[in-house]
Amino acid sequence: MSYFIRVLGVLSLMVLFNAIVIAETSEDEKFRVCADPNNPPYSNRKGGGFENKIASLFAKKLGKSIEYTWFPQRMGFIRNTLKKKISEEDRFKCDYVMGVPMGYELTLTTKPYYHSTYALVVAKHRGWDDLKTPEDLANLAPKRKQNLRIAMFDKGPGTAWLHNNGFIENGVPYQTMTGDATMNVALTIEKELKNRVVDMAILWGPVAGYLVSNSPRDYFALIPMKSQPGLKFDFPISMGVRYGEKARKAELNGLIESNAPQIKAIMKKYNVPLVEN
Repeated sequence: MSYFIRVLGVLSLMVLFNAIVIAETSEDEKFRVCADPNNPPYSNRKGGGFENKIASLFAKKLGKSIEYTWFPQRMGFIRNTLKKKISEEDRFKCDYVMGVPMGYELTLTTKPYYHSTYALVVAKHRGWDDLKTPEDLANLAPKRKQNLRIAMFDKGPGTAWLHNNGFIENGVPYQTMTGDATMNVALTIEKELKNRVVDMAILWGPVAGYLVSNSPRDYFALIPMKSQPGLKFDFPISMGVRYGEKARKAELNGLIESNAPQIKAIMKKYNVPLVEN
């Protein structure tokens, strides 16, 4: 008798778990995404970012319609989107963040769906076309370095690399994040490069890819940076859901695995430099 009681108990738990999974992942048949409305190359209201494309792919695979909650991806983004509850509907505003660092402390994260690296973006036809590797830049003759203007951000491995290689005097300072939600690093540096305020910048891979994609092919060169002891340039990127929502995480992991070729093709289309694991 005790055997059958145990079996019934296991079956009951399985039924309960399946009910939780269905309730957690299928509500209203909507794939609800938290996103920035003006954050190229990741997302925008027109659906032109690569995160938009991947979200649309996933929604289609699940047979759901996609719905966005828009909020600038600044301080408070997770609090005002993924963790913000709509009390009258007894649900959260949105359920998925399409791009967070693996192990991000504010969300439960999936397996990585791409792995990119910082890259040196160089404006062509200004006397720097012979630069083919980061080492070429590091070994510039002192006379040539005098004429170089390179974007330098308030944080990140690019700034550390410039410091380590003696380029601080050549740096033009920029903030990684400003209070202006209509501008981001990609838009700012694209403008500064085209206006000849700076000649080059070390940027996170997707941003570097955006500049190459968004301009004539002969305007910018993209040179991937290589991690070295004490200075890491490449990082894996995951998707985020709320802590405790293991079913959503499992759902995304399944989608990431089963759609890996399509995801890679999207990233390549946006010229994102990928690091093969």
